[in-house]
Amino acid sequence: MAALLESLAAGFGDDAGWRREALDAALRDGLPLSRSEAWKYTSLRALERRSFTPVPAAVPVVDAALFEGIPAPRMVFVNGRFDPLHSDLAALPATVRLQTLAEALADPDPRSGNFMQRRYPAKDEVFARLNTALAREGVVLRLEENARLDRPLHLVFVGAADDGDLAVHARHLVELRRGAEATIVEHHLGAGEHANLGNVLTHVHLAQGAVLHHYRVQDESARATVIARTDAVLARDARYQRLDLELGGALSRHELNVRLEGEGAMLLANGVELATGRRHLDTRLGIDHIAGNTACELGWRGIGAGRGRAVFHGGITIRAGADGTDANLSNRNLLLSEQAEIDSQPVLEIHADEVKAAHGTTVGQLDPTAVFYLRSRGIPEAEARTLLTRAFCREVLAMVDDPALREALTASLDAALAAMEAA
Repeated sequence: MAALLESLAAGFGDDAGWRREALDAALRDGLPLSRSEAWKYTSLRALERRSFTPVPAAVPVVDAALFEGIPAPRMVFVNGRFDPLHSDLAALPATVRLQTLAEALADPDPRSGNFMQRRYPAKDEVFARLNTALAREGVVLRLEENARLDRPLHLVFVGAADDGDLAVHARHLVELRRGAEATIVEHHLGAGEHANLGNVLTHVHLAQGAVLHHYRVQDESARATVIARTDAVLARDARYQRLDLELGGALSRHELNVRLEGEGAMLLANGVELATGRRHLDTRLGIDHIAGNTACELGWRGIGAGRGRAVFHGGITIRAGADGTDANLSNRNLLLSEQAEIDSQPVLEIHADEVKAAHGTTVGQLDPTAVFYLRSRGIPEAEARTLLTRAFCREVLAMVDDPALREALTASLDAALAAMEAA
């Protein structure tokens, strides 16, 4: 058995039932290696040889300055433990029900935490199985029918250094009932240097006419490992808008699966992968158009610098009967060094008639004509390249309607680009 799985199993405890079943399935099938098409470009050889310890019960102390610029309402977790000291939830309306996963699982109503019992039959879903077995904490957000969250809810997840490398398993649920609307912002931050493993699984359920704006900033420690997965289900006329900024970590993989099950459902999803240094970033999209007259608009930007590697898989499936679907995918990438690598794989499967669908991907360097134009205006070459790179990445942030929030997200992106340029 791989050292990784052995160390995670050692911290399992004596739970029976669905947790034990999930762990046994993960241990039986092992880690997905190169033979798995879904993991073909992301090797887990180094990770499988590492060992991790469970998260201690006590919440680590972190500098309050880390949360400057992150307004309330704010819910903070440090190494997977809820941190009430730095959280501020007083402004939440009564129509919003926000719990920790521990509270939801302790609720007398078994429906409160039944999403934890979802099965993951595929052999390469080992991290989802491990999450089911080991996740004890997370965020459970539910909005009642026609409820509205007037201000963005900030969910802050901090990875902090400890005596050893920790395995942090978190499970989240965002559930909006008919006509509800909310904006949530995920911040994944590092407090000091650490090499922890984060295994995050998020469920998003949007009922008829619900609207969710979901923005995620992954800016973890340079040695951290982040394995994340989001599974979203959209009912009739639901709208899901999300932005992913992949800026940190040594190894980061995010799998976004969206099922458009109701007619008129719409997905707008953009992202940036900033693969600098020796960073390996992997984004995998699986968009499934099941009902008719659904739409998706996907725009991703990738940067490869230093010895970094960016991997992108954009999969769109239009099922039989999903007539009227409008699906578009764009993945554009910049290679800023000879040692960097970018792998892009757009996949489009159409099983319906009368649909509009397009996908495209490019990998190239900065336009020399544009660089020359800026230099001819008296701008030094290094500054010209910086301006063009930032403009290239910022395109995807135009989707954010809230000016203050767009400015904050732009600042996070610019800080990561500045660190890349200074390296």
